[in-house]
Parts: sequence; structure tokens; C-alpha cells
Amino acid sequence: MATVQITIPDALAKEAAAEGLLEPGSIEAILRERLAAARVAKMQAMRFKFSPSGTPPMTAEEIEAEIKAYRAGRRSAANA
Repeated sequence: MATVQITIPDALAKEAAAEGLLEPGSIEAILRERLAAARVAKMQAMRFKFSPSGTPPMTAEEIEAEIKAYRAGRRSAANA
């Protein structure tokens, strides 16, 4: 276990203590949540950086629209 000392304004410390946020379990949970969020953000940034086109991945709605357009084009060609 590590001991960590922080310096924060008195008003913030009092408010955080009143909410139980300065308890060891609360601080651990907060840190774990922030670390998980940071890992996700880093992975998303790497995914964008290494995507072949340099553009963000398509959303489900965009994919569905592409499929519908393709199928409509095939139907038009079959009827022509």
C-alpha cells in the first residue's frame, strides 16, 4: 500500500469529506474509474491514429445507410 498526501482548498476538503469522498475506498474507486476512462480514451485515440484512412470508424447508422444505398443500386440495375 502507498500513502498519498494531497493539498486541496479547505472548502473542497470539507465538502468532499462530508460526502465520504476522502475515505480510502472512495478514493480508490474514483482513481480506478478515472484510470479506466483514461485507458479507453487512449485506445480510441490509437484506433483513430492507426485507421487506414485516418477517419473515425463509421457509426451503425452510417453502415446501415451504405447497405441500403447498395441494395437500392442493385435493384435499379436489375430492373434496367
